Amino acid sequence: MRLEESTKPAAGTPARGPIRVTEGSEVLLRLYGLGLGPRTGERVAFAELRPAVAAAAANASVPNGTCPERSQDLLVQPGPAEARNTSALLRVRVQPLRKDEQAKTYVLCTQLRPGQPWLPHQGPDGRIVVLEEKKSLLPLWLQVILIAGLLVLSGMFSGLNLGLMALDPMELRIVQNCGTDKEKRYARKIEPIRRKGNYLLCSLLLGNVLVNTTLTILLDDLIGSGIGAVVASTIGIVIFGEIVPQALCSRHGLAVGANTIVVTKFFMLVTFPLSYPVSKLLDCILGQEIGTVYNREKLVEMLKVTEPYNDLVREELNMIQGALELRTKTVEDVMTPLQNCFMINSDAILDFNTMSEIMESGYTRIPVYEDERSNIMDILYVKDLAFVDPDDCTPLKTITKFYNHPVHVVFHDTKLDAMLEEFKKGKSHLAIVQKVNNEGEGDPFYEVLGLVTLEDVIEEIIKSEILDESDTYSRFWARPLSPPPHRVPGSPRPPLSDTLLPTADNRSKKRVGNQKNKRDFSAFKDPVNELKVKVSPQLLLAAHRFLSTEVTLFTPNFISEKILLRLLKYSDVIQELKFDEENKKSPRHFLYCKNKAADYFILILQGKVEVEAGKECMKFEAGAFSYYGVMALSPSPGSEIRSPSHVGSLNRSASLSYHERSDSVSSPVSGSNNQLNAGTGAQYVADFSVRALTDLQFVKITRQEYQNGLTASRMDSCPQSPDSNAPKPDAGLPEKPEPSATADETTSLLNERNCLSRRSNHSPLENSI
Repeated sequence: MRLEESTKPAAGTPARGPIRVTEGSEVLLRLYGLGLGPRTGERVAFAELRPAVAAAAANASVPNGTCPERSQDLLVQPGPAEARNTSALLRVRVQPLRKDEQAKTYVLCTQLRPGQPWLPHQGPDGRIVVLEEKKSLLPLWLQVILIAGLLVLSGMFSGLNLGLMALDPMELRIVQNCGTDKEKRYARKIEPIRRKGNYLLCSLLLGNVLVNTTLTILLDDLIGSGIGAVVASTIGIVIFGEIVPQALCSRHGLAVGANTIVVTKFFMLVTFPLSYPVSKLLDCILGQEIGTVYNREKLVEMLKVTEPYNDLVREELNMIQGALELRTKTVEDVMTPLQNCFMINSDAILDFNTMSEIMESGYTRIPVYEDERSNIMDILYVKDLAFVDPDDCTPLKTITKFYNHPVHVVFHDTKLDAMLEEFKKGKSHLAIVQKVNNEGEGDPFYEVLGLVTLEDVIEEIIKSEILDESDTYSRFWARPLSPPPHRVPGSPRPPLSDTLLPTADNRSKKRVGNQKNKRDFSAFKDPVNELKVKVSPQLLLAAHRFLSTEVTLFTPNFISEKILLRLLKYSDVIQELKFDEENKKSPRHFLYCKNKAADYFILILQGKVEVEAGKECMKFEAGAFSYYGVMALSPSPGSEIRSPSHVGSLNRSASLSYHERSDSVSSPVSGSNNQLNAGTGAQYVADFSVRALTDLQFVKITRQEYQNGLTASRMDSCPQSPDSNAPKPDAGLPEKPEPSATADETTSLLNERNCLSRRSNHSPLENSI
């Protein structure tokens, strides 16, 4: 017997053994034998094979047994006619099985002739197994919709598991405070459920497992093959349930989590009976979830790694890094070594040399040491010198004892954050760094290592050097390690600048050279063995300023400020006259005598004089910064010059009044060298007398000294470009003076308007008066 066709083929029909058919189907069977004909269908039937009969048949205990009762579950009908009598086709309609039956076996029974017994066919080839028809759980269209929906849910759970759990509570708080408006709104939605981390995790995992299991069952029912269902579900879950959603949520987890918050809350409610107890158990075992917390090292490294992607500039990153590393560094890392510090000996005298060197250093707080540089006793503030007169030569100890500034001492292992807190208290912004030296034999002792200032700490925070007016190259100037040589009292004191050494930059620790363009105050110092009269630098500066601005012949148009300063520092230029009270009419009291020749100019610096002038012999007193004998320096060539005899022109011609402006008189002394030489032979005769009334300090400049100053100024002056429109000068008229040369630092200190040539607006006739 062979199965030709079936309306409902049974799945997995083996090549050998009983024929398998499905309930409710119609099959076409082909019988093979002898004597088969058109009426074969009437002599063929099927009987139910019971278990006892099947066992007996298997044991061949009843080889000649008859068929049991023929079954009506298989209805046999004649099939198409066959030409040969060795085979016949039969149609068999299979009736449905009972509800509790999954399979039933039937045996083929045949009858040789009508009325004879029905005999069963021996062997498995004569049997038919009726199987239960496999029915789908749901309609096909519904199964397709559910499978697609389950894939979406699987991807959502997988993505939310990665996206939401990656957003720790600490990060959500940060986003709520400093994110964009959209990010703040998303974070506010997610933060309540994210606080319940274990409950959210259990709900998402439970929902994901449930969805994936259901998906596999539906695919198995749809495909009808277990292996096919496993392969299909694996491919679908990996691609649509894991890879795509996790790749999306890893970058946009905040937005996806906020937009699916309703679905998440729904599944948290559905899975509450199982997920909530498990989450509580996890809370008890694992503890509260804090989130990601960075220490200093991790925070600094995170800033470095994310530098290409954040909007911080390099300076801001340096400041943040410096502030975070403040607690990890000590004052020894940023201090200035003792050998590189500018310090003053406590035995120093606050004369002009010392005070100018303090000003040159550029520091506002200067340590004061006694005997050795490591023995720092006091701190000198530059503002303490505000009321100190260099002429008084005040001892430094007097100032330090009066102010008695506290000396702040710290140990070398003090952290920079603690040092900053100490500086913030306002006690001092400079501290001495020391350590306990217990090396070698003997008792331990405190060793001074250097100085640390508030500026050093701030520079370490901002990771950059702070430069001020005195910090062109380096902020520190070193002194020699050996103590200064002993100085005999009264001997000239060597300047501190002669012992300064190149030092190292505070941050880079590289060796640098001495500072260039440093402010030089040596122009106002007392030259050794040069000035016979003791004059304060302030008075010298005032005299220099008055002459260069008020007296025409000493303005920069005629003589440069640098040359004028040198002229004032000649040994016999500034003189002193002691008034004799017993002999007031002494000849040495007269600076000028009436009708007597004089070749010098006098400027009164201190004291009073009596001036008698004119035919009327008018007398009046004059004080400081009155000047006389201007025309004695610039007479007309080849003639004798007398002072005017009337009082009205006395102030103008003889320059008796110090209220006279410098640009009212000019002189033809800046012509050619021949003209200068010719002018030196004339004599100036004053028609007035000047007599001292008190002790005097005055400037006395002879004609020869002034002419030498003019020559030196012309040689030192800058060449002036010719004016094409100006007339060519001739020998009879004086030339306009050329502008003075570019002044150095000393000259710029005295006059900010140095090197500005001022052109006179007076006529040649007026200039020759």
